[in-house]
Amino acid sequence: MPQPVQIGPRGREILTAIVETFIETGEPVGSRILARESREGLSAATIRNVMADLTDAGFLEQPHTSAGRIPTAEAYRYYVEQISGKAHLSQEEEGKIQNFFHGVSDVQEFMERTSHVLSLMSSGVGVAIASGGINNTLDHVYFSRLAEQKILAVVVTKSGVVRDRVLRLERDVPQGDLDLAARYINDNFRGWLMEKIRAEIGRRIEQERSEYDRLMKSVEMLYRQGALASDEAAQSIYVEGTSNLVENEQDRARLRELLKTLEEKQRVAELLSAYVDARQEAVRVVIGLEEAVPEMRNFVLIGAPARSGNEVVGSLAVLGPTRIDYEHSITAVSYIARLFDRILNESDESK
Repeated sequence: MPQPVQIGPRGREILTAIVETFIETGEPVGSRILARESREGLSAATIRNVMADLTDAGFLEQPHTSAGRIPTAEAYRYYVEQISGKAHLSQEEEGKIQNFFHGVSDVQEFMERTSHVLSLMSSGVGVAIASGGINNTLDHVYFSRLAEQKILAVVVTKSGVVRDRVLRLERDVPQGDLDLAARYINDNFRGWLMEKIRAEIGRRIEQERSEYDRLMKSVEMLYRQGALASDEAAQSIYVEGTSNLVENEQDRARLRELLKTLEEKQRVAELLSAYVDARQEAVRVVIGLEEAVPEMRNFVLIGAPARSGNEVVGSLAVLGPTRIDYEHSITAVSYIARLFDRILNESDESK
């Protein structure tokens, strides 16, 4: 496999120009077009020689019906290395993105808007996934008696996620006792991680039974029936911009397969899980996704983990054809990932 260091300055300039021109036009790029745009005033003949070398090195290929060249996956990888760390959003673009997130204070709404913003910025598919353990600390609970031995338990986390479930108890519990149980949990455990609350309540049920017999019996019954279960495996998956593929994909059979894949949101989640590492600090660009999804051989994923402080609470990404606007997509993913951390931390501090 060719190494980027093998390309000299002239080859780097011509390869970059070919990639950017092909991304813009979708048409094979010929030497005459490049000669007109050459900053060094290179002739078409000189450019053809360099293009031939790049083709031999595996960076370009020539469609049968054209004298021009198109980039290979290796060319896109090289191009991404060249722009990584150098591309930045303009202040105007940053301002537009900030406006999209104005007033957002919880993870779910942030992720939903993220998928929309990324699809706009990239003209690809925006994906955002919020993991089940998002800021999984308790804000408050309340219990409501629906019918005899039937209770609605509502748990609200600090991030604004609301989980509710209907519980069937072994005996009927009056609303007054339910209110006391909710007050006990809220007074003692607000701000605790859900798994720590469950462990501590299990310990206190035995320790405090004699002192708060009636109260702890109600708490125990609610606890045993899963009132504080957190559904940690659940994920919220947002996908937006699939219509962008319809405009750009000419192969109708492949398009149907792609749309089918994107409609199955769990497959999208598995795709991000395969390529976006929670330990990575920067945006990752993966060109060619066939190892995870065969239909996406000519697709690219540009993704990053979403963090709140030191906690990874999801991931965000752009999916699109290799002819995607890499510069805007990479910078948008990077900027929104940083914005996520800032907004969510500010939200936590204000509570």
